[in-house]
Amino acid sequence: MALSDLNPVERNEEGIAAVLGILKQQFGERFQTGEAIRSQHAHTTTYIPTQAPDGVVFAETTPEVQEIVRACAAHRVPVIAFGVGSSLEGHTNAPGGGISIDTSRMNRILSVNPQDLDCTVEPGVTREDLNRHLRDTGLFFPIDPGANASLGGMAATRASGTNAVRYGTMRENVLSLTAVMADGEVLTTGKRAKKSSAGYDLTRLLVGSEGTLGIITSLTLRLQGIPQAISGGVCPFPTLEAACNTVIATIQMGIPVARIELVNALQMRAMKNYSKLDYPESPCLFVEFHGSDAGVAEQAETFGMIAEEQGGGPFLWTSVAEERTKLWKARHDAYWSSLTLRPGAKGLSTDVCVPISRLAECVTETEADIAEMGLIAPIVGHAGDGNFHVLVLMDVDNPQEIALAEKFVARLNMRAIAMEGTCTGEHGIGQGKVGFLRHELGHGVDVMRTIKQALDPLNIMNPGKILPRAG
Repeated sequence: MALSDLNPVERNEEGIAAVLGILKQQFGERFQTGEAIRSQHAHTTTYIPTQAPDGVVFAETTPEVQEIVRACAAHRVPVIAFGVGSSLEGHTNAPGGGISIDTSRMNRILSVNPQDLDCTVEPGVTREDLNRHLRDTGLFFPIDPGANASLGGMAATRASGTNAVRYGTMRENVLSLTAVMADGEVLTTGKRAKKSSAGYDLTRLLVGSEGTLGIITSLTLRLQGIPQAISGGVCPFPTLEAACNTVIATIQMGIPVARIELVNALQMRAMKNYSKLDYPESPCLFVEFHGSDAGVAEQAETFGMIAEEQGGGPFLWTSVAEERTKLWKARHDAYWSSLTLRPGAKGLSTDVCVPISRLAECVTETEADIAEMGLIAPIVGHAGDGNFHVLVLMDVDNPQEIALAEKFVARLNMRAIAMEGTCTGEHGIGQGKVGFLRHELGHGVDVMRTIKQALDPLNIMNPGKILPRAG
């Protein structure tokens, strides 16, 4: 079944034509309808076909977002938020056409409150921009999905990343936000207090809603103090199972690990070739500890002993910043290094998350599937919270290869769900995983549809995403 068949969105040609004229008059050169820029604002990261919007507006303020949404609502035209386009499941596609709101110019850091460990930013600020701004305050924002994503997009997809095992995901780190809702009104979900029991948790409702309920125009974020000391390194293992068992033991012993990333042998081969790492071509854990000088040294030594009990090691760790940066740069470049395993191919990037007690079983069964299907598909994972990613390399012009990749992804998703896990730990549903949500949540999908209908009765907010076809 084609992805667009899962939840088709009808085009409203008359409404689209009217809105194109209105926005051109209101925004002038900040409204673009050229084919190239429209395609850039649709989904092009993986094999999911590009479905371009009819126009792109570069908004600069919340009132401007309101103007755009009100025009689209008046003419029943879809509106899709766009950050930097690093999402992986078709989130920014426009299956029914419509207007893409590019928030990249909404990139102001509105306030930083060092004593309260929080800040307020516009959605177009990227995580790297924010951390550069915070450097002299002794604070940092810990959520690190790898790509230099926009913070609005990270909130919309409930992003996490390599630091999630210690610092949580965007769910735990967004204190409040403002959003323009489908009727053009501005919603503020909370204040700067670190906790509240005032009514429904509207912040958590919008975090992870993938632009289907409203468009985020500012966020108040929780910050952390930059650790006094950081140590980290790479530890090889004879098998994936041994590496996973080490992760479980490390977490169960209460070692406050900041990052613990799983890399399988194939991914390590790619990293060695691309990033020039000098480590064995075997399953490895990339590990990092945050704390005091004595604390990180003790944690590293304890981890090394746990790894040794599982047949791993030696664990070579360092507190030298330049050496650690090289390791994590290699980890963040895993996507690009993977492409060297099959030059000319594109990648279907997918993720699942299971309870860590099932991680070893899930990963080893997934490797068996890869071998059985004859795929080239390296594995990396945020092992500390049971989340791992697979990049299936394929010829996107070959229907047989696409069908095989989709069969593999379906088997992986259903395996994770059967293990009391989820079909996506951090990529989100978008279009790509629509078909698996009811398997995971059952009647919960109907509750989501009721919420969507109440807040967006005209179905203009990023339609065709998250919710499967009714019936």
